[in-house]
Amino acid sequence: MKRRQFFGAATAVAATGLAMPAIAQGNITWRMVTTWPKNFPGLGVGAQKIADRITKASGGRLTVQVFAAGEMVPGLGALDAVIDGSAEMSHGAAYYWQNKSQGLSFYTGVPFGMTSRELTAWVRYMGGQEIWDEIYDQFGVQGFLSGDTGTQAGGWFRKELTGLGDIQGLRFRTPGLGGQVWAKLGAAVTNLAAGEIFAALQAGTLDAAEFVGPYNDLALGFHQIAKNYYFPSFVEPGLATELVVSKSKYSELPEDLQEIVRMAAQAGYDDVASDMYANDPRALAALVSEHGVQVRRFPEEILEAGAKASMELISDIRANGDALTKKVAESFVSAFNILRTRTEGTDMPFLVAREKYIKYE
Repeated sequence: MKRRQFFGAATAVAATGLAMPAIAQGNITWRMVTTWPKNFPGLGVGAQKIADRITKASGGRLTVQVFAAGEMVPGLGALDAVIDGSAEMSHGAAYYWQNKSQGLSFYTGVPFGMTSRELTAWVRYMGGQEIWDEIYDQFGVQGFLSGDTGTQAGGWFRKELTGLGDIQGLRFRTPGLGGQVWAKLGAAVTNLAAGEIFAALQAGTLDAAEFVGPYNDLALGFHQIAKNYYFPSFVEPGLATELVVSKSKYSELPEDLQEIVRMAAQAGYDDVASDMYANDPRALAALVSEHGVQVRRFPEEILEAGAKASMELISDIRANGDALTKKVAESFVSAFNILRTRTEGTDMPFLVAREKYIKYE
């Protein structure tokens, strides 16, 4: 079956890209490894934009070279490359590394948890960043929010879901705390990097998969295998990506270059949000009109069971997690209980009214 062009555009890594960082006449070259395929819409392009912003804003004093998944290290090896010094930066999603600390999953997305606006408020203004720093200090790295997909799609399924019985034994690609919730519902959960999912669906080793949403999923070609597309995701309500940097390398930078890195990550977070919001509905329209995709909602039975499983999971983490994971969970829940009053008391009533009364030709 025909794959998208970015998969066919494999590029050999230049020898200079594998050399040690160049420092000449005060100029520095850093390597950013990512979990995304080459030229991947939204997320991969977003990583490249961050690199370009750093290079341009620093006048070339800090030049960042980007390596897509598989060009230097496998996609799910990106963080380890920064930890072991093979690269100075990585771009991915914190919940990919929950084997290092379950607390990291809170910085990507929590089932039935914070929207992206709420998550940003918690990280930037309610203590979330400080605990994130504590977790990553153990590994000698520093994390920054770097991209925002908003509420994601629920996933692609070969067969229509009519209730909980259809989930039992379902081989489903979905990571993080959301994956743990789906496992509680009876799915056989696995995680794969973006570039590996299509082949697993095509080979029949997966029955279903979720990644992000229409903009990315159209490019990945999932519609060629599965036609049932569920909305919205109840496990990834406001997913964030991360930029991770080597803490030792970062601390060696002059203060102005440190600020450029921070601000480039923040700009990337906001830019990806706009990119996804603009292109998701257009991609979804193409999936439906050109490829026969059926857009569906999860049955109420699944939503209710998913919410119950999510609360059980967070309660278990708060009671039995390691010290830092319990700390991040408590901070998350405290902020969530405050922030949801703003979302549910102001934003939600407005959206309900708009849906009911506003129609333009």
